[in-house]
Order: sequence, then C-alpha cells, then structure tokens
Amino acid sequence: MTDWTAVDDPVPGHRRRGDGPSVVLLHGFTQTGLSWSPVADLLDSRFDLFAPDAPGHGRSDELRSTISGYAARLADELPPSVYVGYSMGGRTALHVAIRHPERVRGLVLIGATPGLDSEQDRADRRAADEELAARLLASTLDVFLHDWLTQPLFSTLPVTAWNLDDRRRNSSRGLSSSLRLAGTGSQDSLWTRLGEISCPTVLVTGERDVKFTAIAERMTTLMMATTEHLVIPGLGHAVHLEDPNRVADIVNDLTRRAS
Repeated sequence: MTDWTAVDDPVPGHRRRGDGPSVVLLHGFTQTGLSWSPVADLLDSRFDLFAPDAPGHGRSDELRSTISGYAARLADELPPSVYVGYSMGGRTALHVAIRHPERVRGLVLIGATPGLDSEQDRADRRAADEELAARLLASTLDVFLHDWLTQPLFSTLPVTAWNLDDRRRNSSRGLSSSLRLAGTGSQDSLWTRLGEISCPTVLVTGERDVKFTAIAERMTTLMMATTEHLVIPGLGHAVHLEDPNRVADIVNDLTRRAS
C-alpha cells in the first residue's frame, strides 16, 4: 500500500516522497487525492507523488477557487511534473499545461474535456450545476453520492470500486462550491488552444464511455503528433478505478519517457 503523508504544504492533500520524477495526480468531482491509491500502489516507487485535494474537497474543503485559479496555484507551488488528471482533474491539468507549459513535462488525461464550445452550452451547464448544487445542499451527502454514482456515466463502475470512504471525506458545502466555481460551464473553453500543448500526452477513455471517447478523438485531431488516444476495451468513464493496473502502466511509461 502507498505510504501517503497528509500535507498542507505546498498544497493540501497527500504525498509519497521519492527521489525520481514528480507526478501530480488530480482527482475527479466527489473524490480526494486518496482516490488515486489503487493506481499509486502500482507506480514506480521512485516517483515523487503529489495527490492534491481539489478546492471544495478533502483537506481543501474550505478552499474556494475556479479551475484556472487552482491550476495557477499548482503551477506556482509544485515542481515541473507529469500531470495525471481524471475528469475534473483532467480539465485542471489541461489548464496547467496550456497556461503554464513550463511546469508540465507530460500529460495523462482520463475522461477529460477542454470545456464547452458555445456560451449557450456553458450557460446551460451552469444552470444545471446550480440545480445540482442546490439539491446537494438540500439532501444528505450519502444520498447525493448514491445518486451521483448510479448515473449511466458510471454504469460500468463496480460498487466495490465506489470508494465511499474516500468520498465521505468531503462535505455537501464543499462539493456544492466546486460545482458552482469549477464546473465545465464555469471554465473557459480550451478547444482553440489544444495545439499549444507540446509535451507527450496520452488521452485515455473507456470504450463504453461513448461521449468522452468522441471528445478525445476530436481533441487528438487538434493536438500535436506527441498525443495518442488509448481506448480501453469494455470500460466506462472512471478507467483509473475500473482498471488501475492499465492506468498505472500508462503513467509509468509516459513518465519514464518524459523524464
């Protein structure tokens, strides 16, 4: 098991110290940095791992920030690293790579998107996230988590991989703030800037995650030749929880190539 140390410096979350390349693991909505443990257990023991808790989550429960603001803090506080991001964490990693390219040595993006193209789509998504945030505050965390994880998006994720103990480190208030400040509708679209990313990049999607597989295919056409898209057969949105061995192999390989 990964020997994590809870830290507040340089950023709140957890760390496994190593004397090799730095790897930053960015989690998705309702998770914490500890959600990466199944993958981290399989990563090269030399890697210096950072697993921050995003604003509104875990040890950052009281922190309020937009995606771009959080990305700027990561770039300022952490060493140049390979960034591995899932879903919301992937959107954050994209912001770091595009706005602070000197801080990113490589990217692994799992079920990620550069945002929404049109202002109308962004406005619709903000309204939906506001409704979801209100429902979260009017309910209990456990009820919300059950509703969240039984969406079709997670239909291939076994209940045994829900990691509810990790998700219960969050609070309704913190998660609602994340929805409002860091939802897809609240960020700028990065589609037109994808061609600026020059570091080695791997986009990972599950075969059964049709929506994000199509997004990754489109992203690949706009990015440099250093980008590849891996579709993992039979899996859905949360590939890192469904097959941590496969994701660890991808991260190990890219980090060694990028170092």
